[in-house]
Amino acid sequence: MIYVSPSVLAADFSRLGEEITKIEACGANYLHLDVMDGAFVPNISFGPAVIASVRKQSKLLFDVHLMIEKPERYIDDYIKAGADIICFHYEATEKADEIIEYVHDHDVKVAMAISPKTPAEVLLPYLDRLDMVLIMTVEPGFGGQKMIPETLDKCRLLRREITARGLATNIEVDGGITAENVWLASANGANVIVAGSAIFRSPKPRAVISKMRSECDLHPFAG
Repeated sequence: MIYVSPSVLAADFSRLGEEITKIEACGANYLHLDVMDGAFVPNISFGPAVIASVRKQSKLLFDVHLMIEKPERYIDDYIKAGADIICFHYEATEKADEIIEYVHDHDVKVAMAISPKTPAEVLLPYLDRLDMVLIMTVEPGFGGQKMIPETLDKCRLLRREITARGLATNIEVDGGITAENVWLASANGANVIVAGSAIFRSPKPRAVISKMRSECDLHPFAG
């Protein structure tokens, strides 16, 4: 199944609650919430207080992407804020095993992300314990970038491994995804689509979400 996770970074923050309500009504599955600390990535976004405030207004699954150094320091804050999925970066911590166990112990799903220069193979030892993996298709830190097509090779490798192991792990892609190129992601094995500008800044977000799903359905992973 294809899941669409609009990235709130592209929303109008002066009317954030309305923007999220609109996107939910347009058929989104998740809400992608990028947390940036200005250290792991060269940008700063928002923290758990913002997530907790919008949690009250939405039934979407909150897909919280922690682009922060040593995320283990703040996991509790995001669990309490209402995260349904907590995604941390392989490159940002030396305590991946502890994070995975801790998040699952609190009945929250856990995902691990890798940046464009990190090989997919680093995820293989963790696959059996992850609910999702996130392949960054741009350098993390800023929205509005163009997708790096070569990053999708990682999705293909991981989808084959997930299938071989009989797992149900989702593969998420984030960065430069549009209704015109989303088929490349699904054809390479991704099934969770993050899109910011393409959805939030469209005058017809419902049509964009619908087209993304139909394009993915037309171009499924073929092995």
